[in-house]
Order: sequence, then C-alpha cells, then structure tokens
Amino acid sequence: MVELLPMAPEKFRIGITRDTLRADGTSIFDKRALQLLDDPQYEWEFIAENVKELTAAHAANYDAVCVLNPRVTAATLLGPGQRLKIVARMGVGYDSIDVPACTARGVILTNTPDGVRRPVATSILLLILALSHKLRIKDTITRAGRWAETTSHMGDGLTGKTVGSLGLGNIGSELFRLLAPLDMVHMAFDPYARAEDAAKLRVRLTEKDAVLRESDFVCVNCPLTPETRHLVSDREFSLMKPTTYLINTARGPIVDEKALYAALVERRIAGAALDVFEQEPIAPDNPILKLDNIIVTPHSICWTDEFFRNNAESAFRSVIAVAKGEAPTYVVNRDVLTHPAVQARLSAI
Repeated sequence: MVELLPMAPEKFRIGITRDTLRADGTSIFDKRALQLLDDPQYEWEFIAENVKELTAAHAANYDAVCVLNPRVTAATLLGPGQRLKIVARMGVGYDSIDVPACTARGVILTNTPDGVRRPVATSILLLILALSHKLRIKDTITRAGRWAETTSHMGDGLTGKTVGSLGLGNIGSELFRLLAPLDMVHMAFDPYARAEDAAKLRVRLTEKDAVLRESDFVCVNCPLTPETRHLVSDREFSLMKPTTYLINTARGPIVDEKALYAALVERRIAGAALDVFEQEPIAPDNPILKLDNIIVTPHSICWTDEFFRNNAESAFRSVIAVAKGEAPTYVVNRDVLTHPAVQARLSAI
C-alpha cells in the first residue's frame, strides 16, 4: 500500500505593482523593507506589466497586491477565480481604489498613514519655507545674473504668522508638531477633529472661513471626497488676504485650479505651491505653469528613501497580518471585517 504524503500548503502570493521599480529595474524600496517578505510561506514578485489599472487576471493570480499608483476597479475584482484578499495601498489616499467594490467582494483595503505622516509634513514645511523666502524667484535672478534685484524680492518672516490647515488628521497634526518651534499661530478647520487633540497641538479649531481669512499659509490636508472636491474655489480665494500662500500636497481636485489660476494672475493671493493637480500628469501647456508666483512638483514632493521604506514596511505588515489570519491595523473599509468570507479567513488560521 502506497502511503500518500500530505500536500504542501499553497503559498500566499503577493504582487507588488511594477511602478515601484526604477528604469534600471532596481526597487525603490530599502532592502530592509523587502526582507519582511522573506518567509517560505510567502511567494512575492513585482507584477510583470507596468499597468495603470490592475485586471481581473491579477486578482486571480495574487492573494495580496501592494499598489502605488495603479487603479483597482470593480472590473479588477469581478473576474473568475478571484483570490484577492487584500489591496495594500502604499500611501494615505485611496481615491484610486473602488472601496465599495472591495467591500462587496470581501477584499480588505489598507493604507499607510504611518508611512506618509512625517515625509508629507516635512514637505509642507519645506514649501512654507520656500514660499516665504521667495526661493523660486531668487533662484531665477541668481541664474540670470540679476543680483541688483535682491532687495526687490524680500522674504516673509514666519514669527507670528498664521498657518491654517484644512484638515487636522494624520498629516495636519504632524505638520503642527513640526511647526511648534517656529512661534507661529496655528488654526485648523476639520469637522471630524476632536477639540482635545487640537488643544494638545495648540491648534485653534474653527470654521473654514475663519481659516481662510486669517491664515498667511493655507495648507490643504484633507482627503478627496465628494464633500471636499473644489473645497477651495472662487469664493474661498475671495476670503484670503493678498499676502496669503496656498499649499496643496493632498489631492488636486480639492482646489479648483481655474479659480486658483485667476487668483494668482490677479495677485489676489501672494502665491501657491502645488504637488497635485486636477489632471495628472499636468499638461505642458497648462497656463498655471507659466506663472512666476507658484512652485510646482510632480506629485512626488515627499518621495524620499524614508517615505518609500516606511510605506513599504507598513503595506507589507498589513499583508502579513492577513496571511496570518489577523486583521491589519490600517483598514480603510472597516465594514469588510464583517464580510462572511473575511471572517472565515481570519478565524480559520
């Protein structure tokens, strides 16, 4: 009689989107982050194609996908043989992911607020300093040999100036922690923030209009939702002082770009810094690029070695938790945890 040997358990398959590779094929992640996946029970790889949207074939091939930029749609999740259990978004925003579709199909969606908190906050601080010190124009006149113009481009001191944040969540709170030594006034609008949390940060919670009227620097630190789309438009710019700077590192559509352009051209505000745009990549002929009172960066102002290591490690920890039958820490669609398939997976291991 032949004794049948038990079959080896199928490995937990993990796909990492290929936009996390450089042109030479090397990973943007620190080796220490990838070492989290060095376990015989996991099988991981960079997805073969660099796609803008994951397909049903990807969902059928992997138990987990770690996603930087590609979209995950309902079509991704509706194909035959779907085995996907978790979408780990590397970043805090998740407007590129169809959240209801994930929940309906029993797919956990996570993000990485612990990974982006410090890198994004330091980027906002960088832009505050660059705008206040007129870095862009000073770079221009230096390259052109226009040293005689130095006294015509006086910077703005920060002591006593007001920083207002539209949003006091993960990133907004970290920004105010970084600003603490600069002796500035802190205020924020966030209908979901707790007064006790704001008080610990020495932030005055107030109405949106008050933030817009009083701030010298208005920083957008809220997610893109139907409620926040064009949260800042013509009316909001009309409330700002002509010395105010706008900084948006959140999502482009939160700010009405046409209204911003008009405010900058007419010098109704002093300037702006944008890392995000309503259409990305921004068109080369977009008139906003021709203005001299704006700093622009390609939705990557916070992309540092720290940023990518932190985000990768956070995403990988979420994937490992699901592989072990545990609920991850940063679940976006909390309702999915009551889905029968998810409950069965989490209790069966």
